[in-house]
Amino acid sequence: EERRRGLRRMRTVAVGLLVLAACVYVATLGSDGFWGFVNAGAEASMVGAIADWFAVTALFKHPLGIPIPHTALVPKRKDELGKGLEEFVGENFLQEDVIRERVAAATISARVGDWLVDPANARRVVDEVADVAAIALGKVRDDHIADLVTQALVPRFRDEPIAPLLGTTLMAVLRDDLHHGVVDLVLDEMHRWLVDNPDTFARVLGERAPWWAPPRLNEAVTTRIHGEAVAWVEDIISDPQHRAREALDSMLGQLAYDLLNDEETQSRAEAFKVRLLDHPQVVITAISLWKAMRSALLSSILDREGATRKRLLVELNLFAQRLREDAELRERLDRTAADLTVFMIERYGAEL
Repeated sequence: EERRRGLRRMRTVAVGLLVLAACVYVATLGSDGFWGFVNAGAEASMVGAIADWFAVTALFKHPLGIPIPHTALVPKRKDELGKGLEEFVGENFLQEDVIRERVAAATISARVGDWLVDPANARRVVDEVADVAAIALGKVRDDHIADLVTQALVPRFRDEPIAPLLGTTLMAVLRDDLHHGVVDLVLDEMHRWLVDNPDTFARVLGERAPWWAPPRLNEAVTTRIHGEAVAWVEDIISDPQHRAREALDSMLGQLAYDLLNDEETQSRAEAFKVRLLDHPQVVITAISLWKAMRSALLSSILDREGATRKRLLVELNLFAQRLREDAELRERLDRTAADLTVFMIERYGAEL
């Protein structure tokens, strides 16, 4: 309404000035000298006002409602005008050379680095990322995970032969001696348990002793077995070339070979895979793991002073400092931004 009042006011002023020019023109008509110049100025004012009114009006509608040719141009030719504007923008702006020049001149990476150096801006980015991540995690329901497992993962795993994958992986593990660390960890935990739990060890063996065996004999036997077990584990831990280690390596190597070459072993591996995938506990376990992971992530993300946000803030500050100091990185990122922009324009330029 305020704009309408302003438009009416301006129209009144414009028409009033036109009427004033007409009155001056009539009053000075036929005069010479100074008043002749005033008459010419009034005449020019009327011509200019009427010409401007006609030109502007003719763009959008017929002046005075009269269907004069080449008027109401926008309603009649808006598609042609739009096409011309499209061609103008495409030829003058959506060109690879122009885009690369503009992106380079914008120094995007330098601006980002300067902006992120401000602690308030870096904190804002971390808070926004954390909030979006929390919203995204909250949108994933248990039935989504169940559908993912049952409709996407399980059928994919069912169709994919597992024996070649296991055999190749096991071969690589043995070749690089990656399993030795796991073996050492298991042996250390086993040795610690044997040393710390002699009574439990003795009770387990005692439960399996014959009922007619004397208690003293059982105690002596279990104590001896416990000592021998501790000594045997210690020997394996201290000797990298122990026969038990070599036997384990040989067994794993044979298993890897059989998984790759023996049809019976491959069939057994596939049958075990199918039994595992068909077990209802697979979905339950997947949902339980997801719940635990989501709960841990949410609690860490939502804590504004938690370790996750602090770590993100530290990494963001380090990245900002590197952006400001590393000219090669800035150039590489700007070049990537230009490549991405050119790709988007080449692919979607016509639609834009």
